Amino acid sequence: MRINLTKKDLVNLVYMQLGFSKQISENLIEDFLSTIVSNIKLEKKLKLSKFGTFSIRQKKSRIGRNPKTKETKMISSRDVVLFKPSKEFKDFVNLKDNG
Repeated sequence: MRINLTKKDLVNLVYMQLGFSKQISENLIEDFLSTIVSNIKLEKKLKLSKFGTFSIRQKKSRIGRNPKTKETKMISSRDVVLFKPSKEFKDFVNLKDNG
């Protein structure tokens, strides 16, 4: 079973299912993903209906420790992206096949 889904896979899916050329399919996927990323950066939150919500959260700086050497080090503050799936998405994932 394959775990990763690449941009090339998405381009091929659009190409096969919608019949667009590979170049148009690639531009479509690239524009879609860049729109998502730029909106998350600009607004700090993005909701895709029936899929979920992406948001940015600030993590504070903290002291971390290397478990091997026990050396302590300061981990700087940074932004992290969070994803909260919608109810519809959770229901779809948890759907049991009764057949």
